[in-house]
Amino acid sequence: MRAEAYSKAFGFAEAQIRALVSNHPKLLPVYTKNGKWNHKGEPWTNWCEGFPAGLMWLFFERTGNPEWHKLAQEYSSLLTGREFDRDVHDQGFLFWSSWKRWFDLSGEKDVQDVVIQAGKTQAMRFNDKGRFLRSFQASNSTFIDLMMNVNVIFYAGRETGDRRLEDIAHEHCYTSIRYLLRGDGSTAHEALFDLASGECLGTGTHQGWRDDSTWARGQAWALYGFGEAFELTGEAMYLEAACRCADFYVKNTPDGVPPNDWDEPKPCFPYESSAAAAAAGGLWRLANLTESSDRSLKYRKAALGTVDRLVSSEFLADKTPGWEGILRHGIYHEGNGYGVDESVMFGEYFFVEVLSMMLSGNIE
Repeated sequence: MRAEAYSKAFGFAEAQIRALVSNHPKLLPVYTKNGKWNHKGEPWTNWCEGFPAGLMWLFFERTGNPEWHKLAQEYSSLLTGREFDRDVHDQGFLFWSSWKRWFDLSGEKDVQDVVIQAGKTQAMRFNDKGRFLRSFQASNSTFIDLMMNVNVIFYAGRETGDRRLEDIAHEHCYTSIRYLLRGDGSTAHEALFDLASGECLGTGTHQGWRDDSTWARGQAWALYGFGEAFELTGEAMYLEAACRCADFYVKNTPDGVPPNDWDEPKPCFPYESSAAAAAAGGLWRLANLTESSDRSLKYRKAALGTVDRLVSSEFLADKTPGWEGILRHGIYHEGNGYGVDESVMFGEYFFVEVLSMMLSGNIE
């Protein structure tokens, strides 16, 4: 039974995070090395620290176990001060998964204030001439990843009544659709701009195979992020962008789990499970957003098929003795050799999130 398999995987995820807390207190890892979390490894940029807390909030939401509530508060609090961090472009990844979940459960204004500040800080990355949020990489660069971080700006603008913040988030979405979303529904990782004129000079990649190829996790960020932008704003353009991204993903991923880049010939590693986990969550949400349409059934089927693969022993580490992560065969940064064919913390979070969403719905 599907529900039984998903529940078992959720329970295994709980056990693995309990072990992380017990064996490595307050460790906020990005990826495993030979299946182990506690190691010295280059993070490239510091954007994953909210996911352990996010996992704990997900566990608490589903189980009601007060132990998870206490740990979720504790691990969320480890981010205190990061809402002012202007060196990262990932305030959404940091605070939407952690403090926003905390606020949704508690309604505490001081918790909400942290999320709002994260949105204000994210908005400071806006380039007026190019109409984009700059990436951490360079002042003339934007990433498709940033579609997962406009949420905190939309939220801050709505909750404070600051129209300027909402305009910034909208402008970044428009720019991403124009320059990062291709005609076939695939996405580029990075767009580069002339800072004097705001003109887009071209696209590139840091984590895909080549500049004109399609990095799978970036595609997942796009289909999820545009869908979330539609949920937050009701802007039909964003839903259509999300569906175009999703259609490309589904067409090119018949077995549910993509490689790091679809265009790479004979990839060294056939799977990137974190991309699959994020895409599954995005597809499940899109199935609900497109309810009563032909697309809805397609996205629902694809999401379930993906999670069916991920809960198998090929990906779930429950049959791999000594492995400290939840999902195997994830890739953080293949080009730099960071977290390749390992567990990655963002993959863990989005996997548990989609399990939680599906277990709360009808999956049989």
